[in-house]
Amino acid sequence: MTPAARFALLLLAVAGRASAALSPPGVNIRWNQCYDDGGAVNKAFACDSNSGSESLVLSLVLDTGMDSVSGMEIRIEFWSASASLPDWWQYVNTGTCRRTSFNFSTSPPPGSVNCSDWASGNATGGIGAYQVGASGPNMASIVVAEAVPPASLASLAPGGEYFICGLTINHLKTVGVPSCTGCNVPVCIVFSSLNVDTPVLANNRRIWTGANNLASQLASWQGGQAVSPFVGGSVMTGGPRMTMQGCSDPTPTRSSTWGAVKSLYR
Repeated sequence: MTPAARFALLLLAVAGRASAALSPPGVNIRWNQCYDDGGAVNKAFACDSNSGSESLVLSLVLDTGMDSVSGMEIRIEFWSASASLPDWWQYVNTGTCRRTSFNFSTSPPPGSVNCSDWASGNATGGIGAYQVGASGPNMASIVVAEAVPPASLASLAPGGEYFICGLTINHLKTVGVPSCTGCNVPVCIVFSSLNVDTPVLANNRRIWTGANNLASQLASWQGGQAVSPFVGGSVMTGGPRMTMQGCSDPTPTRSSTWGAVKSLYR
C-alpha cells in the first residue's frame, strides 16, 4: 500500500469516529447526569476531603419498544491503573476498607431533563455482588439488580433515554486516620451489560453495547484510559459483555502540526 493510500485510510477512520451517531439499543454511563443531560465522562477529585460524594448515572436507550418490563440486572466493572485494586475502591464485602462507601439509588439526578425514570419511581433494589479479582487483581465486577411490583410493570418506548439507577461513591476515609489508600489512582469504568427483564423469559433482552457507540458505556476516574475494550463472555459467564484488558494512566496530550502528521505517511 502506498503512503498516500495509508493516509487516506487514516482520514476515513478518523472521519468515521467523528461522525458516529446514536446506535441503540445500548447503555450509557456518566458522572452526575444522564448522557443526554451532559453527564461527564471523567471525574477528577483532589482526594483532600472525607466529605461529599460522586455519582455514576446509568441509562438505557432501546431501538424497539418493550412492554411489561419488570426489572433490570446491571453489570459494571472497575479497572484500576495499578497492579491491584486500591483499598479506596474496596467496597461492600466484609473487612474491606470502605465497606459502606458504595451505594445504590433509584432516584434520578436532580435537574434531569432528557432522561426519564424507566420505573416511574416504583423500583427497589440493591448491590447484589462486588467481586474483586474476577478477571485480574486490579478489577472488580459489580452486579446490581432492581425490580418493580407486578402491578407497576413498565412499557418502554424506543429512542428516548431512560434512567436506570445511580451508584454513589462517597469520600469517607480519604484523608486522616483511619484512611484508605488509592483515591488518586486512575480507574476505568465500563457498563458491561444489562438484562432487561419481563415476566416472560423469552421476552427478556440482554444489551452489551453503548447507546452512543462504545465510548458512552465507558467512564473514568482521575483520567483513566481503557486498554483494548472488547466483547467477551459466554453462557457460562452470563452471556456477552463489554470488558477491557486493563486501565492506564492518562497520556499527556502532545500537539502536532499538520505537516508533522503528513510526514509520517511519506
